[in-house]
Amino acid sequence: MKRLVLIRHGESQWNKENRFTGWTDVDLTEKGVEEAIKAGRQLKAEGFHFTLAFTSYLKRAVKTLNNVLDQMDLDWIPVQKSWRLNEKHYGMLQGLNKAETTEKYGEDQVLIWRRSYDVAPAPLDKADERSPFQESRYAGVDPKDLPLTESLKDTVDRILPYWESDIKASLKEHDDVIVAAHGNSLRGIIKVLKGISDEGIISLNLPTAIPYVFEFDDNMNLVKDYFIGDPEEIKKLMDAVANQGKKK
Repeated sequence: MKRLVLIRHGESQWNKENRFTGWTDVDLTEKGVEEAIKAGRQLKAEGFHFTLAFTSYLKRAVKTLNNVLDQMDLDWIPVQKSWRLNEKHYGMLQGLNKAETTEKYGEDQVLIWRRSYDVAPAPLDKADERSPFQESRYAGVDPKDLPLTESLKDTVDRILPYWESDIKASLKEHDDVIVAAHGNSLRGIIKVLKGISDEGIISLNLPTAIPYVFEFDDNMNLVKDYFIGDPEEIKKLMDAVANQGKKK
């Protein structure tokens, strides 16, 4: 049996402030660190023993992974970082408060920007300080691959090659693998794994720092998937994510 654990980063400062974050490199809150520590303890208690980990270029995911592995005494395992696991790029929305944006544009439009499959917000200018073209960490990325905005479809399209070549391929040699990333980048992987429709993916909400387990047979056929934690608590957390874009 092969096991893949997907985990969204713990609460970030902009999660707390209900802002569109995207590729902005925002740190974890104290609560976010505690969430990651709790997840690590849960995974250890459930008998997981990762031998490889993946994460994005953004510190909220990197630090979540570090805290999870520290609780499992697995700080030493190899970690692969890729910009392809970054959050969806929210273009001109990055940094804006979700509820205030809803007041201005309406709940329907903000839901489309947040959760639709193929509609992207207005793009940034390359010279904007929020643009990845202004950051040295992306200097090695082909400029044609760097986004100035993205829809979920765009996010899935950039993740899938990495999923196939690195993450999925790694399960041939590793029984337990963990990916610490972001709400939308993980939704892209989940969409493919579970065959979720373009419309159905809109209603999938991932809470912060709740391990989501996928079990496969040796032929990489999905056997089952489940969250680790109290189902009622997880449901409440999912509902809270869904309500972020609603009016105050």
